[in-house]
Amino acid sequence: MRAGLSATAGLWPVLALVYAWVWRAAHILGDQGATSVTQARRQLGGLLGAMSRHAKSAGPLAGAVGHFVKVTRSYWAGLFCHYGVKDLPRTNNALEQFFGSHRYHERRASGRKGASPALVLRGSARLLAAAATRRRRYTAAELAGADPARRDELRRQLEARRQRRVMRRRFRRDPEAYLRQLEEQLLQSTLPS
Repeated sequence: MRAGLSATAGLWPVLALVYAWVWRAAHILGDQGATSVTQARRQLGGLLGAMSRHAKSAGPLAGAVGHFVKVTRSYWAGLFCHYGVKDLPRTNNALEQFFGSHRYHERRASGRKGASPALVLRGSARLLAAAATRRRRYTAAELAGADPARRDELRRQLEARRQRRVMRRRFRRDPEAYLRQLEEQLLQSTLPS
C-alpha cells in the first residue's frame, strides 16, 4: 500500500484541487448554497471562470476540468430554475428514492429483474396512485366519488397507448403481414360500397 501511495503522491495535489472545485460547484447549487438566482449565477459563473483560467494547474486532469466547464455551461439555463418555484427542492434525491422504491417493490411482487412493461403502459396512473396512497389511505367512498368523465378519459388514453404497443409488436413479429393488412384496410375504406 505504501508503494502505491508513494507512486501516486504527485497526483494528490491535483486531485485535491479538482475535487475542491467540483465540491464548490455542488455546494453553490445545493440546499445550503446560494439563496437567490442572481447570487447562484454569479458564484457559479465565477467558479467556472476560475476553473477555465486555472485548468492548466490541474495537470493531467485539465481535459476533465474543461469538459466539466463545457457541460455545466451547456446546462446553464436549467441549473437555476428551482429558484423561481417556492419550496421546490434543489436536488431530486427524494424523487429518485421514490422511483427506486417503487421499482424495488414491483420487482419483489412480480419476480422480474427489469422494469415491468405495465409500468411503461400504465405508469402515469400507477405511479400517481402509489404516491397518493403513501401519503394516506383512501376510503371506498372517496374512490367512488371520483369524476367519471376524467376516469373514462384516462382509461381511453391508457387503452390507446396499449393499442399502439400491440400494433408495434405485431409489426415487429411479421412486418409483411402487418403492412398487407393495413393496405387492405386502406383499400376497403376508399372503395365505394
